[in-house]
Amino acid sequence: MKRENILTGSPWEDKMGYCRAVRIGNIVEVSGTVAIVDGEKVKADDAYAQTYNILERVEKVLEDLNVGMKDVIRTRIFTTDVSTFEEVARAHSAFFKDVKPTTGFYGISKLVAPEYLVEIEFTAVVQ
Repeated sequence: MKRENILTGSPWEDKMGYCRAVRIGNIVEVSGTVAIVDGEKVKADDAYAQTYNILERVEKVLEDLNVGMKDVIRTRIFTTDVSTFEEVARAHSAFFKDVKPTTGFYGISKLVAPEYLVEIEFTAVVQ
């Protein structure tokens, strides 16, 4: 089967040796993705905005592979603050209310930088 890597131009892709997403056959795996914290629309203390930004960005990555959010079967949500569950859930539901992938919500001690509250991984299967 053909392997298709999606690169986004992030400096981390070469530094760490990874890509944003890999598609082999009908399976797509998307790397852990954090928000682009700009201090205006997406703030370091806004879990809803961070989650929504991640979902918007991953939706675009999936589109580049001719895949949709409807094909996502699993999300894994990592957070440095489990008390943000309601905000994260509200953003997640905005994209997945009808799709309802399996998911997990995991509290962890920290992410790669202190401004990140949320990181999400995705698995999709194209029908």
